[in-house]
Amino acid sequence: MSGVQCLASENIWFDKHRYDEAERRFYEGANGPSSPQQQVKSALQQAKGRQQKRQHRNSSSHAGGDQELVSRMKSLEMENHTLHKVVQDMRAALQKLESRVAMLEKTPAAAAPCAKAAPVQAAPVRQVKVENGDDDDDDDMDLFGSDDDDEEAARLKQERLDAYAAKKAKKPALIAKSSIILDVKPWDDETDMAKLEECVRSVQMDGLLWGASKLVPVGYGIKKLQINCVVEDDKVGTDILEEEITQFEDFVQSVDVAAFNKI
Repeated sequence: MSGVQCLASENIWFDKHRYDEAERRFYEGANGPSSPQQQVKSALQQAKGRQQKRQHRNSSSHAGGDQELVSRMKSLEMENHTLHKVVQDMRAALQKLESRVAMLEKTPAAAAPCAKAAPVQAAPVRQVKVENGDDDDDDDMDLFGSDDDDEEAARLKQERLDAYAAKKAKKPALIAKSSIILDVKPWDDETDMAKLEECVRSVQMDGLLWGASKLVPVGYGIKKLQINCVVEDDKVGTDILEEEITQFEDFVQSVDVAAFNKI
């Protein structure tokens, strides 16, 4: 609201008596000494003028109030339009989320029958193998076994047991292995991490295989080397690895085992 509108809407007239006195003197000077009738007439004119002034002030104040009301209504309509758009966007996002959840719920249900059907299909194969083994034993017993020659059957049985034991002894023993992730920390942020990794990989021993590596931020610009390796449990242990790596004192501050998993 401008300054003119504020003055137009002002309902307090502090200097009213001064203006009334000036107006009375003006009419007296224009008409000469006033008689009681003239004074009454001038008073009526003054009252009429004051009434017109009040009406003018009231009309101007109402006009200013209407303008303010219109501006407020426009701002409320703009806010309502913005909120309506936000609600529509939220509804669209919610519908997309519900459709994705429904698809994810359907996917495990479709994969479950396949997982359950696999053992059912494999069961007849195992049963056939068992039946074939029983048939072979029966055939062998029929061909080589006889009630009349118990000694020959016992000899053949022993030969088969010996052959099975020799075949089993030739199979290589299962080697136990482990996957280890090591955290190698430098002394400060000025340490050459490429040289540090080169020193770590220079550690070679039977049953040790180095894998992938990466630099992981620690803080204050310092990064640690996280490297993976596969070891044979009977030949290489974590203590030996830590001792060998910490020998590079110019680059390595400490070595920690971040993860240890059996293979």
